[in-house]
Amino acid sequence: MELILKQDVQNVGFKDDIVTVKAGYGRNYLIPQGFATLATPSAKKVLAENLKQRAHKEAKIVNDAKELAEKLKAVEIKISAKAGGEKLFGSVTNIDIAENLEKAGHSIDRKFITSGIVKRTGKYTASVRLHRDVIVELPYEIIAEN
Repeated sequence: MELILKQDVQNVGFKDDIVTVKAGYGRNYLIPQGFATLATPSAKKVLAENLKQRAHKEAKIVNDAKELAEKLKAVEIKISAKAGGEKLFGSVTNIDIAENLEKAGHSIDRKFITSGIVKRTGKYTASVRLHRDVIVELPYEIIAEN
């Protein structure tokens, strides 16, 4: 079943993508939730026209994302957490990284940060998706609180 996505759907695609999914998934979940519409020939033509008109605006958004990516590469993140030796009491997640970026002056939503759950001190990297074409690898370090 071919569908046009109305918004980003994780593990399926981004907004305005034409995707092929199983019929039940599309009919019972994506369409009723308002995440997608059927990809009829007329809907594809409308989508192509909208994408053509939006292309130059998209270029500016991508350039802004690339500028932010360069700024993020310069940011040094050190997260302090309670630890017993190398093992943390608790864990460090993308929420903690988002809070540290906020302190550094960069407001990035936590759902665009992928780091996994870290339970030991050391150096790690998180990927930050600023745009569908711009993904930044952000190094960070977890240190033990004294």
